[in-house]
Amino acid sequence: MFHTAKATHPGIDGLSDNALIRLENLHSCNIVPFSSSTVWRKVRTGEFPSPIKVSAGVTAWRVGDIRAWLEAPATFRSRGNTAASGAQR
Repeated sequence: MFHTAKATHPGIDGLSDNALIRLENLHSCNIVPFSSSTVWRKVRTGEFPSPIKVSAGVTAWRVGDIRAWLEAPATFRSRGNTAASGAQR
């Protein structure tokens, strides 16, 4: 039987893949080891998952997308980009 292990991290282990997490939580839970500016640059280049725009002034990431990035951050390529999804800071 083939089994794919999901990336785990204490900050997101109890959340479903469809849960949303905001940038400040990615930092406070030590999920991303770089600054907010670097997160946004990596989103633009496809090296970090694209966020979704929840409402005016609220942008968040799907936990499942963050788990996919955690599994292989060096080789991760986003399937979307911020221009196509309409997400902005």
